[in-house]
Amino acid sequence: SHNCVCCIMSKQNLKALICSNNCVSDSTRFNGAYSAIPTELHSIVETLIKTTNSSLFQRRTVKELLWGYTDPILRGDVGFFLDYNNTYDGPFDVFTGKDDIANVGKIDKWKESKSLSFWNDEYCDMLNGTDASSFPPFVNKKDPLFFFSSDICRSVSASYERTMNLKGIDVYRFSLHALTLASPEVNPDNKCFCSNMKTTKNCTLAGVLDISACQQGRPIYISLPHFLHGSPSLRTDVLGLNPHEEHHKTFLDVEPTSGFTLNFAKRIQVNMMYGPSKVITFFPILFFTTLRTATLDDETAEMFKKELISRIQMLEIIQQVLLGVGIGVFLLCLLGFFIVRRSHNKKELA
Repeated sequence: SHNCVCCIMSKQNLKALICSNNCVSDSTRFNGAYSAIPTELHSIVETLIKTTNSSLFQRRTVKELLWGYTDPILRGDVGFFLDYNNTYDGPFDVFTGKDDIANVGKIDKWKESKSLSFWNDEYCDMLNGTDASSFPPFVNKKDPLFFFSSDICRSVSASYERTMNLKGIDVYRFSLHALTLASPEVNPDNKCFCSNMKTTKNCTLAGVLDISACQQGRPIYISLPHFLHGSPSLRTDVLGLNPHEEHHKTFLDVEPTSGFTLNFAKRIQVNMMYGPSKVITFFPILFFTTLRTATLDDETAEMFKKELISRIQMLEIIQQVLLGVGIGVFLLCLLGFFIVRRSHNKKELA
């Protein structure tokens, strides 16, 4: 599902309502051409906007925003997922777990490469974990889950939050760690993700990731919806944002024995930088949510419980029975040993 952010630029910038009509057929969007062109050329762009009867803010349908429309200034198609239409996100080379079950599902290569090339840093360019659809079996609550997300061009981790019951199946809920988009001041590991000192306020800004390096140079910035876990200034510069942990976080519900992800919510907000302005403002365009709750229907849940959970429970019962039988046989042998020994001692005394 896709959601459009309804907000208004704060008074120090531009008073303009950016909202959607139920986010179904009509939405207003900040002109991508203005942000895609260097600041030095904005005066020329302003002239082009007037010449083409365009405007800084355009009304576009959700379909156009996602899959592309023809911009009168750029003379080309513009869309957030234009490059992903009729494509697949791969290929992925993953470990089968034949040599080590702890590696099953982990990514070895993505697009024929063992590392990324977006961040110019060995650490930030690492391919960590799986694709989040499954993890190695016997998941431990204490260990974070690592997975690679091509949407944000990097690997991330999720930490254990709580145990839940999903249609009769016990699952561990892992949520995207709050430090994932933290500033390098708070999380030094994010230093290599800080690619622009100006827009990140000398790498002190939290909650926004510049992914232009993997978007053909387009000035696109990714965050959690409503700038959840972001710096307060992100929300004061744009009015109408109300981050809510439950509604805007990214999480995975993982069955711990098999490592399968049975339910998840991936939530991402797409932003562009508004300018020129004395105050650097990241302008929310839309946020989208990918849910997989519905795929686990009652029939699938019952099959999962029958084929996996019930068999594991049966194995546990058999294990306990065998353990009990083993202890019983041991005690009988021990008892027989003492009886025979006692009988032997009596014969010697006689």
